Amino acid sequence: MKGRKILIILAAVCVLPLLASYAMYFFWRPDSTVNYGQLLSPRPLPSETLTAVDGKPFAFSAVKGRWTLVLADGAGCDTKCEELLYFIRQVRKAQGEHQERIERVWLLTDGAQPKPELLSAIEGMHVVRAAGSATLAAFATDPAHPRAIHLVDPLGQVMMRYPDDPDPKKMIKDFQRLMKYSRLG
Repeated sequence: MKGRKILIILAAVCVLPLLASYAMYFFWRPDSTVNYGQLLSPRPLPSETLTAVDGKPFAFSAVKGRWTLVLADGAGCDTKCEELLYFIRQVRKAQGEHQERIERVWLLTDGAQPKPELLSAIEGMHVVRAAGSATLAAFATDPAHPRAIHLVDPLGQVMMRYPDDPDPKKMIKDFQRLMKYSRLG
């Protein structure tokens, strides 16, 4: 009788954690996530070649292997657009030694030319003409967020979207986690 009791207790100690883990996995979902940006279902970018403002060809395959922050906006670039470009630059700079793992792309949604002083302020960013392209369409999937900053992973897939009015401190924290835990890029 005593041996049977011990066997049942031992079986319960071994089986209960397994049952609890299955119950947690299938029936409990956390209400919040750690990341600030909205995770999207990863979708690959079209493999097309666009033209940069300086006349050179540009394809997202050129930045494959790096995390890429993308803003799609017109070349007229009002103060909100300039603020978003500044945030993108600061998020990259805040990564310190990991900033080389991050690229920046501004997709121009029109045929106009950006101001020269703006181009010099965002030096190092790829400024690409994308009006009417399939690449631009890949970023404009949600009309409720026309000025969202998107994140493309090192495999070339759009995987996250930041709000139209982002908090740069929270974006920096997202990237610090990405740089710490990701072996990609």
